[in-house]
Amino acid sequence: MNISLFYHSIISDWNNGNAHFLRGVTTELKALGHRVTVYEPAAGWSFLNLKKDSGNNPLHEFHLQYPMLHDAYFRYGGNFEPEPVLEASDLVIVHEWNAPALIRRIARHHKTHNSYRLLFHDTHHRAFSEPRAVASLHLEHFDGILAYGESIRRIYLEKGWNRQVWTWHEAADTKVFRPIENEIMKDDLVWIGNWGDEERTSEYKEFLLGPAGALKLKARAYGVRYPREGIELLESSGIQYCGRLANYKVPQIYARFKTTLHIPRRPYAESLTGIPTIRPFEALACAIPLISSPWDDSEGLFSPGRDFLVAENGRQMEELLAFLLTDETFRRQLGEEGRRTILKRHTCAHRVRELMSICHELGLPKSASASESLRNSAGSETSFPETFIRRE
Repeated sequence: MNISLFYHSIISDWNNGNAHFLRGVTTELKALGHRVTVYEPAAGWSFLNLKKDSGNNPLHEFHLQYPMLHDAYFRYGGNFEPEPVLEASDLVIVHEWNAPALIRRIARHHKTHNSYRLLFHDTHHRAFSEPRAVASLHLEHFDGILAYGESIRRIYLEKGWNRQVWTWHEAADTKVFRPIENEIMKDDLVWIGNWGDEERTSEYKEFLLGPAGALKLKARAYGVRYPREGIELLESSGIQYCGRLANYKVPQIYARFKTTLHIPRRPYAESLTGIPTIRPFEALACAIPLISSPWDDSEGLFSPGRDFLVAENGRQMEELLAFLLTDETFRRQLGEEGRRTILKRHTCAHRVRELMSICHELGLPKSASASESLRNSAGSETSFPETFIRRE
């Protein structure tokens, strides 16, 4: 099939966890023989911040680390017209972090053009927290919704935004996320996560800062968008703040620490249960022992207590950390169980198989086909005016 994916960015993972999953899914789709192109805005917020923050050329870094994806994207400018792309596609997936005007434009086109199948991919809590914004996107003209949790799927059905909604969880790209051998383990605890827009500040204090300080752990934190106050809180607990960490470097960092944490943002801990987000998948794939603050695995994705541990409060987090850090055998067993579950059920290859089953329900072939393509080679851009495309 010719598959067109409209996302915020595949190139930049700066505060853009969707890029983690998208890279793995695109890789798996290409491996099956599908023609895949990710369309992303050239002036996207994540890309511009990455360029500003890193001081490097994000495209160069992306090409070095993901050579198999160097021909899998187009960066478009402000005059981009999506209609030629849509009409040459078999399957189009539009992510929720696109400009609302673009989403509505694509929806209107599909209302009168049925030559392709159109899916909306939701990986956020806006359906719960900003329902009016989601309701304005004309999603009734899509062929279906991919929701990254059952609780989100139910909202779509209850609101009547679309009649076909599938749960499509994120997963680990196990070509990147895997145990790294021959690394010297030096420190106790690593936290990898971006600042949560006040969605988990109190949780940071209870489950990360308090236990790390009380146990005087050798700990580091990686992530972006930390305010001065957040950095000072980390440092006051003895946690070294290390700034941005490129996602492909995460396995090497995990290999140097004895354990890590998962602290869900408040909406996922309280109202939208069953959604773990991408980080726990990646941590477990790397076989690092994981402890989570309270999170209800209502969909049975994992086996809490076997794949990872759950601390109900800060005191229990402190106790579990102290236990894990002194029991090497249990750490190894916990890490192995977590990775075993990922390999059995939660890789990007699993999610692509699920997507192909959804395509089959929609009348598309499960396997790659020799359909007409808008772009038959990596450098073919002649279907667009030059002002629409920025290819670097």
